Amino acid sequence: MRSRFSIPPGEVRIIAIRAQGAGGQNVNKVSSAVHLRFDIAASSLPEPIRERLLQLSDQRISKEGVVIIKAQEYRSLEMNRDDALRRLQDLIDSVAVVPKRRRPTQPTKGSITRRLDGKAKRGAIKAARGRVE
Repeated sequence: MRSRFSIPPGEVRIIAIRAQGAGGQNVNKVSSAVHLRFDIAASSLPEPIRERLLQLSDQRISKEGVVIIKAQEYRSLEMNRDDALRRLQDLIDSVAVVPKRRRPTQPTKGSITRRLDGKAKRGAIKAARGRVE
């Protein structure tokens, strides 16, 4: 599926940092991890998408409305940069689709009857468990 909203490169700040975790000497001397920062309010995204992004309860979105993505899965800087951009695009694509409004419905009479019959049957089983005199 092709995304309808592309992010201009000027709106994304990518900073190379050192990765965490195991990796031997390479992890200590090479800055191959990436911090991606994307300011939602200052972006050129359409207003409805910006609002839905800001309303998301995602830990990657700060209180100031900045998306912060840390990518350190790969050993190369380019692959981590591509991974961070792909994750940002996935986040934007997730709010690009307008959610359907839920129409509240009532349970059918048959489903109510079946539910109450099941509860009565279960209650009778439990009531029969007592001490026999």
